Amino acid sequence: MRNQRSFSLEFKMEAIQELLSGESSPAQICRRYNISSSLIYHWKKQYSRGKFNNEPTQEAALKDRVEQLEKLVGKLTLENEFLKKGLQQSLSQTARNGKPSRHGGPSSPASGGGAIS
Repeated sequence: MRNQRSFSLEFKMEAIQELLSGESSPAQICRRYNISSSLIYHWKKQYSRGKFNNEPTQEAALKDRVEQLEKLVGKLTLENEFLKKGLQQSLSQTARNGKPSRHGGPSSPASGGGAIS
């Protein structure tokens, strides 16, 4: 089994700076430093997000924010569906039992409906 190599921050920065400057193509960098192309692109993504003790780029910061908001929308959608199902079950049980709803339905005194005396 191969041991996993670890690279210093300086090594990663050197490779990324060379890539971003356009001095060398990604293939040339990979051959020179004996690293895979997926690794160089992974480092480039990390660099753009500010993971190398640098300021994140505005584009990366916006992508991170969009990602956070998408997660929040997903969570809220799940909560909304859960609450809708709970309400539907509650209303169907009330209809089967023939009892007035505790939530101010049409026949409850809270809504002003019901029998007139």
